[in-house]
Amino acid sequence: MRPGTRIGIDVGKSRVGVARTDSLGLMAVPVVTLPRATAIDDLVRLATEYEPIEFVCGLPLSLDGSETESTRDAREFAAELAVATGVVVRLLDERLTTVTAQHALHDATHTTKSGRAMIDQVAATILLESALNAERAGNTLGETVGEE
Repeated sequence: MRPGTRIGIDVGKSRVGVARTDSLGLMAVPVVTLPRATAIDDLVRLATEYEPIEFVCGLPLSLDGSETESTRDAREFAAELAVATGVVVRLLDERLTTVTAQHALHDATHTTKSGRAMIDQVAATILLESALNAERAGNTLGETVGEE
């Protein structure tokens, strides 16, 4: 397991959920939900604060694994983020992370309407935990944008 903080990102049309790991890469926690319009600038500031070894960005594929407009949007966002921060961005299949996050928050008595910002953060946390679990198992998942 590589030491170092990772920042997880759940990219949406209007909001971007953000999570991070501790400096050892052992656990993920929600951080913030950003407005999409300022997300790149905000993530540059977070990268300065947390000094991540990588970003893990959700790649929204359709259930059959094909690419969609949202997939292309996430790829463009990841490329822009890699250039803006100089940090590698790993794109990781995020199918069902938002659904899992909604179920987790519903079980914790958050309503979907009042919990939308939190859902984005929890989805980013679930995505980041998936990446950590894969790395612990010796697997490298996803494709990368930027230099490793």
